Amino acid sequence: MIKNLLLVAFGGGVGSIARYLCQKWLGENHPHPFPWGTFVVNLVGCFLIGIIYAASEKTTFVGPHVRLLLITGFCGGFTTFSTFAFENMNLLRGNDTVYFLIYAIGSVLLGIIAVFAGVGLMKLL
Repeated sequence: MIKNLLLVAFGGGVGSIARYLCQKWLGENHPHPFPWGTFVVNLVGCFLIGIIYAASEKTTFVGPHVRLLLITGFCGGFTTFSTFAFENMNLLRGNDTVYFLIYAIGSVLLGIIAVFAGVGLMKLL
């Protein structure tokens, strides 16, 4: 159990740092009221989960411990759906209804497509 907790903690820490750096870079280089940083991180995280999941079905290299490290830990720390909800609330409070609709619907639909794309890519390899 301790080993599992350490795997999740380490992966989550690295994922959180990666999220911070991605959001910081996008925010500084492409300032915009649309929350591009969180949007991109969520899609990349969904794609990565698809790849890791498919790889775990395809090979023994991605076993339960690697899944804990990468899916629960890294992707859990990297993806930001709690921030997603908060930013949607802020868009609505700011009367940015069009950005809210694009962000909310686009994140969910493209996130699901990204998971399928990750699975599909791994099936090709």
